[in-house]
Amino acid sequence: MVKEEKQEAAVWHKERNGVRCEQCARRCFISKTKLGFCQVKQNEENILYTLNYGKVIGLNTDPIEQAPMFHFYPKAKSLFFGLPGCNMFSDFCPSFELGHDLHTDLDPKTKMFTPESLVKAAEKEKCNAIVYTYTEPFLGIEFHEKAARIARRGNIKNIFVTNGYVTPDAVKRMSKYVDAIVVNLKASVDPEFYKKFMKVENTEAIFDALKQMKKQRLFMEITNTIVPQIGDNVEQCTKLAQWISAEINSEVPFHILPFYPDYAMTELPATPTSTLQKCAAETVKAGLRYVYIDNSTITTGENTYCFNCRELLVERLAGKVKSTKLQKDRCQNCGVRINIVM
Repeated sequence: MVKEEKQEAAVWHKERNGVRCEQCARRCFISKTKLGFCQVKQNEENILYTLNYGKVIGLNTDPIEQAPMFHFYPKAKSLFFGLPGCNMFSDFCPSFELGHDLHTDLDPKTKMFTPESLVKAAEKEKCNAIVYTYTEPFLGIEFHEKAARIARRGNIKNIFVTNGYVTPDAVKRMSKYVDAIVVNLKASVDPEFYKKFMKVENTEAIFDALKQMKKQRLFMEITNTIVPQIGDNVEQCTKLAQWISAEINSEVPFHILPFYPDYAMTELPATPTSTLQKCAAETVKAGLRYVYIDNSTITTGENTYCFNCRELLVERLAGKVKSTKLQKDRCQNCGVRINIVM
């Protein structure tokens, strides 16, 4: 355990009668003594401070595929961890509750780390990567950029798992230290869904962030949770896939995730397999080359196939690699280059 450090926030500026936080796309105006929406940024005498520095709420080791990240150093042992702070209200996962309730010292599950001690933990576990996840990592970049800089010295890769509702400035700042990024989307970024269930008014900010990630040449994978009855429009999924193919890259790995009733949304059923399959088929038609159906009963949904000759290249089951048939980053059958970092 280490003593808490008070840290100035990373991306903000002063305005009349307060400050403006620029780390997430909410861009909260925060008056003196008040907190931002995320509850981990506070205005003290018109200086914005972060309240989550080093307060780790989750720490675990898993294969990198659990991020989920399938095309970046497959099977790499990774240290998964997170700091408090969430910028979306959601009944679909506990991230909002974690992000808003654990920034105080009163909770015994909150442990203090320094960037140095976090990297030492990764080295002790012989991890090849650190995955910054569980809540919204862009709200903790004051800590993350220091840890990531140290990790790179030891050839440990840094991966962000984000909801994408962040500012281009924050993306640009962290791109100096982040090697790869997973962007978790829901309901194919349907504006009405985000407005009603995520308390997000401007979904265009997510697309702006994705464009900045491309501009900064971050290795990217994207997930899309299909929520039955209220967020399972196949046309919307197709529209999202077309945008990714045209504006980002047709080779971005795209993960279609099922919804399972849990947390505060127990009245909805699990996403039907048929809906997942329709979304996957239309996504491929839209031009994306690597489409996955994760965490489902479809046993072949996590496999990587060559887009050129359809050779099975990486066999996965339940997020674990079973076998590979790659020659570095090329298909062993036809020799075409695969968008995968080995």
